[in-house]
Amino acid sequence: MEIQKLMHEIRENAIEKMEKRSPEDLAASWSGEDLLYSGIGNAIFIVLPTSGCAWALSGSGGCTMCSYVADSPLVDVGADELVDIFKKRMARHEIRENTTVKIFVSGSFLNEDEVPKKARDTILGILRDEENVEEVVVESRPEYVTEEVLRDCSEALGNKLFEIGMGLETSNNHTRKYKINKGFTCEDFESAVETIKKMQSDYNVHAKAYLFVKPILTSEKEAIKEAVESARYAERVGASRVSFCPATIHKGTLMELLWKQGSYQPPWIWSVVEILKEVRSSVKIPVIMDTAAFGTRRGPYNCKKCNSRLKSLIIQSNLHQDVPKELEEFDCECKVKWTADVEFSDLTHSTTNLSRMK
Repeated sequence: MEIQKLMHEIRENAIEKMEKRSPEDLAASWSGEDLLYSGIGNAIFIVLPTSGCAWALSGSGGCTMCSYVADSPLVDVGADELVDIFKKRMARHEIRENTTVKIFVSGSFLNEDEVPKKARDTILGILRDEENVEEVVVESRPEYVTEEVLRDCSEALGNKLFEIGMGLETSNNHTRKYKINKGFTCEDFESAVETIKKMQSDYNVHAKAYLFVKPILTSEKEAIKEAVESARYAERVGASRVSFCPATIHKGTLMELLWKQGSYQPPWIWSVVEILKEVRSSVKIPVIMDTAAFGTRRGPYNCKKCNSRLKSLIIQSNLHQDVPKELEEFDCECKVKWTADVEFSDLTHSTTNLSRMK
């Protein structure tokens, strides 16, 4: 497939330019207010330096918008070292009441080739013993979601709430295959969700769908429509929560290459607001809109007059699962440009031929 050949070449070039850093240096953590299943609480985010996403390192080249493999040491990291890094990162944060711990790796937490079973079970055991930790959230591709793995994880966690976020990205199989290069179908996602639902009679396990807003070769109008449709689909097939990820330009990706050539722009923040308004009225499960890089050159952007305020209002919407009156009524002179962009975007959006790219 042409997109995989192109992605493989881009990925190889990006990896060659990567600065070699130790696992300890690649680890990261932060904390902040977040929405738990039980309500507003505290979240601790931990990024563990694993060997790298198996899909990105395969001949496929990975996803067109993702450079998280660049945050990996690209060598196996032993179980003991991963656990030690996790402990050090957790020690930096106060574990208050009503805390969720979200563990990120560059690929799949449930893939034992990336996160050894010993490290996985030990980390979950540590969180089991933390009284104020209510829930634990990890990420995985659907192929690693099996009954055996879910049982092992849930028992190691002492049956605290365990959520597996999967990068569905979109309910459109064509977009996922030819614009994102995700490497799985809606049917694969549905199978993983069914496995999770089957385990819910014995374990406190849930599925979350990550949805991507505006893949490459997608107009502003298409991006809004597809995002809303995808959230409705995720709810329909059994996801417990949805998390939208509006596009940001990662270095060393096909998305960045198109952006530099003037063939791609991240979504308007107005588009994000429109998506939120529509899903708040039509989707019953919790929906979160990530605001990372809002108002920056490589992220969703309106204008300097409204970027910051809209970001703040969207965060409020995440916490309270509503559309604040100010967000509903918010206006700015740049909205006219967005309206025109949406109206004419099917005529003006990029139709770049990927097979001709160098």
